[in-house]
Amino acid sequence: MATTKFKGTDVELLGNEVNVGDKAPEVTVVNSDGLGDVKVGGAQGVKQLIIVVPSLDTGVCATETRNFNAKAAELDGVKTTVVSMDLPFAAGRFCSAEGIDKLTVASDFRNKDFANAYGVLLGGSVLAGVTARAIFVVDENGIVTYKEIVPEITEEPQYDAAIEAAKA
Repeated sequence: MATTKFKGTDVELLGNEVNVGDKAPEVTVVNSDGLGDVKVGGAQGVKQLIIVVPSLDTGVCATETRNFNAKAAELDGVKTTVVSMDLPFAAGRFCSAEGIDKLTVASDFRNKDFANAYGVLLGGSVLAGVTARAIFVVDENGIVTYKEIVPEITEEPQYDAAIEAAKA
């Protein structure tokens, strides 16, 4: 059973664990800009950087999204998507207020398909039902080449390692 921590306490991760070398499941999430469908994972003929956050309405998630928005400019030909459980309307307001324009911000609120397919759904804790903080890089052929489940949800990910993996 995979776990992460929230303020030092173990939290179970539910769903299908996806690891480096695995085929990345193709999942549909909802775009915060217009409520259209966004496909993440699978073989899309382009590299993908999938950034998973619990909620954009927290300081760490907001900082992480702003940082990846700035760093996305370095990633030529990489589809960069932030996935959270936030309602698309709230995510859209966040993007407008914060000037998030270099990446796609999407929601997994409908069926938690992404969280379950990638094994990042938080179980049995005060945060049950939202996603862990995680990063996945998927190559052009749909294979996971990088994965980080941030060990402590209240901390930021390894930005440089994720960006380097997306560039590789």
